[in-house]
Amino acid sequence: MTEAKGKKINILLFSGEYDKALVALILANTACSLGMEATVFCAFWGLCLLRDPEKISLEGKSDLEKLFTIMTPKGAEELPLSRMNLSGLGKIILKKMMADDETPDLHRFLQAARKKGVKFYGCKLSAETMGIQKEEFLPEVEIITAEDYLKNALDSDLRLFI
Repeated sequence: MTEAKGKKINILLFSGEYDKALVALILANTACSLGMEATVFCAFWGLCLLRDPEKISLEGKSDLEKLFTIMTPKGAEELPLSRMNLSGLGKIILKKMMADDETPDLHRFLQAARKKGVKFYGCKLSAETMGIQKEEFLPEVEIITAEDYLKNALDSDLRLFI
């Protein structure tokens, strides 16, 4: 088995769906447990994972940005499933099955990743386009450019796109 300690994993999360965000966080947490440095770069819909529901604001936004703010998920627990969401029923069933198997939910995986030091990055252009302000993200989130992301990705041993 290849030694993981000291290696880097870079995950680009473009999806804003519960199950895909769950996979990204499972991989990031596992990488940290193996001694790897993990980064999660979120673009467009993936940014919804990093929003702090307590800090969502309409202040200083255009009408379209306000509409986007109201219509998009306001954090990890509001993300829909990618398949079989069924107006939220599918997610309720999945979460029940996870609880029955004592599998942590997305929020707990996110909290664990934050505690383990996973680095979370938000795409500057995506955040600006969607009208999400820096203050609306979790405190650990750093907003970076695509160029900064690519430099990080090039320095990583493993790159994943979700």
